[in-house]
Amino acid sequence: MESCSGAGTVSRLWGLSVHPKDLWFLVFRVLPKLLPSLLKRFQKDEYAHTPGIELEIVAATLPELPQDVLMVIFAHLDIFDFIRAGSVCSSWHVAYSELRNTGMYKQSQTPCLFYTSKSAGENIGCLYSLVEQREYKLTFPEPPIRSRFLIGSSNGWLITADERSELHLVNPITCEQIALPSVITIEQVKPIFDDSGTLHKYELSYYTGEDVYDEHEREVHALSDLRVYCYYKAFVFPDPSTGSHIVVLIHNPYRQLSFSRPGHYKWTWLPPNAGYRDCVYMDGLLYALTSVGEIDAFNLAGPTVTRKVIVDKMKNYVYESVYLVPAPWGDLLQVWRIVDNPNQVLVDDDGSRIVNVKQEDEDGDALEYDSTTPLLYITRKITVYKVDMSAKVLVKIKSLPHHMLFLGHNQSLCLGAAEHPQLKANHAYFTDDHEELVMVTQDHTRDIGVINLENHRRKEVVPRLWSNWPCPTWIMLNLSMMNLAFSI
Repeated sequence: MESCSGAGTVSRLWGLSVHPKDLWFLVFRVLPKLLPSLLKRFQKDEYAHTPGIELEIVAATLPELPQDVLMVIFAHLDIFDFIRAGSVCSSWHVAYSELRNTGMYKQSQTPCLFYTSKSAGENIGCLYSLVEQREYKLTFPEPPIRSRFLIGSSNGWLITADERSELHLVNPITCEQIALPSVITIEQVKPIFDDSGTLHKYELSYYTGEDVYDEHEREVHALSDLRVYCYYKAFVFPDPSTGSHIVVLIHNPYRQLSFSRPGHYKWTWLPPNAGYRDCVYMDGLLYALTSVGEIDAFNLAGPTVTRKVIVDKMKNYVYESVYLVPAPWGDLLQVWRIVDNPNQVLVDDDGSRIVNVKQEDEDGDALEYDSTTPLLYITRKITVYKVDMSAKVLVKIKSLPHHMLFLGHNQSLCLGAAEHPQLKANHAYFTDDHEELVMVTQDHTRDIGVINLENHRRKEVVPRLWSNWPCPTWIMLNLSMMNLAFSI
């Protein structure tokens, strides 16, 4: 397990200290809501209108806020402002460290887009803040982030596969990196050693808990190639019942499930079903969604894992991408996303034509694409359903007037507009998650944007700053340290 020191967090986030004169204004932004009487004591025009004043002079000259007051203020800052505040002076850093170390900093975060840039370097990752509409660059631990495959994003962690197809959790903010159980502990993967006893290749066998398709149907892959064929999507879930975490992996053949806990040192297979596309862990159960709309619930708490079918198959063919999303009001949502050829005309449920999204965006303006790289797929329509668990049916939801979705190769999210006023309610923010694009194709233009759930019109939400590989994804940043070991 690797980690970076707390003092190194600001230095790793290029750009956080570019405007030190703005850092004291973090206090003034929050104080009116929390402590209006204190604001008059500390807010002085001579500082507010002196653009060149040094941060150290401001911190030393203005009256020092009590630690408990600082902690109340800092607890309401977003993560970038919170890190900035911790760099102002020693007393602010004490309050910052106390909130971090005790887990008291729990401010709701707005997802950022994670991506890399070839010009930035092999070990540099980038975060684009939707709130600030700006980019931050981070230095990652070895191996180089641009040499890895991105398997998922969940609860502030990126799940990556290195050039030996081994999996790692990495927190881009804290720099903590944790090795997950070896790929050779996956049920269908076996190691192949050369004459000297060195791991040489992997064998991937094609069977599920219900079917052995061909006892001779095995594929042999180079160490760096197995990650292309084995992994689909991964998740990190907090487990309140144990105070620990669970990592869940959707993997091939046929998109099966395995999971691991800290200290288990191997992947535990969850047969017999297959074809899974998304997962969520809630109320002590792992809910897993298949490509045809089935939902299975696994109880992982006991000595023996049990499985219960929550919803049966909802469709007969695989056309849409599907997502399982926990709603803030307690329901479970199933979301269907049509990703298709950008030139194909699509018909809505009522027979009306859906706008050709390659030609128009949400404002009716022409969409522009990078003509130097091809665009294979584009998001055309997103439909939301509520899962009625008692009736085992899906109920269509016409709109989400007070919420928005984040979909892609990340843990699927439904967020409240009240907590995220800078975002668009009744919209879905999306990135690529088509398997061909995420795992195989490296040079195609990415399908990233925001789409109106009512009229299916879309627009770009982030400037084209990213490289196409690894595939960009949404991430909810998290300053918590895991300090746990999954592998030997």
